[in-house]
Amino acid sequence: MKPSIDASAPDWAALRDDFPILGQSVHGHPLVYFDNGATTQKPRVVIESLVHYYEHDNANVHRGVHELSFRATTAYEAARTRVAEFIHAASSDEIVFTRGTTEGLNLIAYTFTSRLKPGDAILVTEMEHHSNLVPWQLLAKRTGARLLFVPVTGDDGLLDLSGIEGLLAQNVKLFAFPQVSNTLGTINPAQELCARARAHGAVSVVDAAQSAGHMPVDVQALGCDFLAFSGHKMAGPTGIGVLYGRLKLLEEMDPFQSGGDMIASVQYDHSTWNKVPHKFEAGTPHIAGAVGLHAALDYLDAIGRPAIAAHDSQLARDAYARLAEVPGIRLFGPSGERGGLVCFGLAGAHAHDVVTFADQEGIALRGGHHCTQPLWHKLGIAATTRASFYLYNTPAEVDRLIGVIHRAAKFFG
Repeated sequence: MKPSIDASAPDWAALRDDFPILGQSVHGHPLVYFDNGATTQKPRVVIESLVHYYEHDNANVHRGVHELSFRATTAYEAARTRVAEFIHAASSDEIVFTRGTTEGLNLIAYTFTSRLKPGDAILVTEMEHHSNLVPWQLLAKRTGARLLFVPVTGDDGLLDLSGIEGLLAQNVKLFAFPQVSNTLGTINPAQELCARARAHGAVSVVDAAQSAGHMPVDVQALGCDFLAFSGHKMAGPTGIGVLYGRLKLLEEMDPFQSGGDMIASVQYDHSTWNKVPHKFEAGTPHIAGAVGLHAALDYLDAIGRPAIAAHDSQLARDAYARLAEVPGIRLFGPSGERGGLVCFGLAGAHAHDVVTFADQEGIALRGGHHCTQPLWHKLGIAATTRASFYLYNTPAEVDRLIGVIHRAAKFFG
């Protein structure tokens, strides 16, 4: 099922008809959904793919020799092949299905325990989501390695790369960073950062949670060793994610979890492991989630990821510029090119109060620290309000947001 648009010239307003949830009203107002950084809505084609799977093909995958198991396995592995194509991996064997970005990053951190020792270092940035910070804190604690940080310059949300060579030279074995910040909207120079890591013999890990569904992602062009993302942030189901890893690294790593399907053979006193990627997929996987993710990838590519990237960024830039005119507002992240989100603080109002105010007019925002507590502590703020945009959002909805925030400023001011 194709989206209800001409893919060469997307009609963004018409796309809304593909998303059943967007037709409702909230508190008497048409819903405006600006919480896409947390999770995106699902098009009908994705919902129908889940229904079809459960109504026609539901069975466990691999080793089953009956017809339903064959169909389920075929669909599951077809999804893996589709993911590899979507991110331009060299092989579908480099695609590990996970529950999401968080599990993918934890998988790397857990399996790298044997690869680090005291005196080694792990490099991250000051803009990390907790999911790309806490796993490395725990890895450092287990191994005696040090945790180093690439600084953020300030409210403009850019990475200060002036000292990165000195940081990487401190025996860094792994460098993890987001391609797009989930709070600042900063689009980091991922290809350059991966090249710098490689030049120092460090493994690169890209958190693509906020980028994979919004822009083209090519792991071979990036030159990354690992890249993780979540299906639910890119029009797919919850509970399914992807970890891309270079095949050689995946083959060298120990399993993350143990159980069925990740083994080649089991004796009472020892076991041997299945080949990659199955070595990292213990137990019954989220088969329907993979099927739904496949449908979501087809949907996004029918629209065109370059067009989606331009659309989301334009909404964010327009919102940033117009929010800057609101009295008492403090904006975060770059004023120019940015990912599809804007974070701001409003004088005299807690972020949750702003979100509640907007919700009464049917606008869904998100308030809090957005899982970047250390960053907000550095910038001297406890919480912000975030508006995050996706392919079904429109300039008219941004107009409504601006009006609501102006009214909130007057109300709380």
